[in-house]
Amino acid sequence: MFAWWRRRPKRQEYFVDVPAEEDPEVHLGQLKRFSLRELQVATDTFSNKNMLGCGAFGKVYKGQLADGSLVAVKCLSEERIPGGGLQFQKQVEMISMAVHRNLLRPRGFCMTPTERLLVYPFMANGSVASCLRKRPPSEPPLDWPTRRRIALGSARGLSYLHDHCDPKIIHRDVKAANILLDEEFEAVVGDFDLAKFMDYKDTHVTTAVRGTIGHIAPEYMSTGKISEKIDVYGYGIMLLELITGQRAFDLAQLANDDDDDDDDEVNWVKVLLKDRRVEVLVDPDLQNNYIEADVESLIQVALLCTQYYPKERPKMSQVVRMLEGDGLADLGGMAESTSTT
Repeated sequence: MFAWWRRRPKRQEYFVDVPAEEDPEVHLGQLKRFSLRELQVATDTFSNKNMLGCGAFGKVYKGQLADGSLVAVKCLSEERIPGGGLQFQKQVEMISMAVHRNLLRPRGFCMTPTERLLVYPFMANGSVASCLRKRPPSEPPLDWPTRRRIALGSARGLSYLHDHCDPKIIHRDVKAANILLDEEFEAVVGDFDLAKFMDYKDTHVTTAVRGTIGHIAPEYMSTGKISEKIDVYGYGIMLLELITGQRAFDLAQLANDDDDDDDDEVNWVKVLLKDRRVEVLVDPDLQNNYIEADVESLIQVALLCTQYYPKERPKMSQVVRMLEGDGLADLGGMAESTSTT
């Protein structure tokens, strides 16, 4: 455990809201403060042809810096940057100090009186969601060993946020679209725009509900109270996306259309697992190239993570141990509860 800012000397010059064009050499911790001009050149003035994505957080553009490196430039929308420049810089610095192989760490930022931009390394293979559902016909599908590795890598990244950051970081929007893939198809957890920092003394925090429908934990949806267990729930839904290749919304529709007439995708998955009908769940793109027992094990982990009550869900560190080979025995009776609920 370590406290990022408590051990770092205060550097007040980092918190001066000066346009980057006037002070392009200013750095925030390990991050470079880019000028807006640099990012305009890199992205061809934020051309639509370079747009990688657009959502509630803002727009993301592919860019190439002067040194030839490829980046993703995220332009945050106004509602994502409350509190002004000081709060923005503090949050960026805190996020940048979370250094782990399976976390997307920003390279830098840009701040002007009207703009807030984050600069990230460009992920060559896009997101898990794009590989599952927007794959060009010329590219092979994600094979089962790769999906298994993605499950473990993303679990390790989330476990680091929860257990090795002070204060802990709650992602709040874990889904396949926010798990990125590097050149080696290693999972990199990204999109921390919704992240919430929590002191260990906090037992709960009431806040505005943010996230993606279908991935939001029931207690967060109903009360707005957050804990690391809402990330565990989102991770469980993400595992089902990995296994099935379907969006959470589409899974719910499949559950509703099934003969069992169960409109809850989690309960539907439980029934299929109990009846040993996992072939109904597995992504057809895999063309039966998977080990059934391995798929059943991953489904069981997903069901543990999506238990209705947060106290019944494992911690991400427990999920990592299960995926590393300890199996479900690590959780004792929790595994059995998913098959009898």
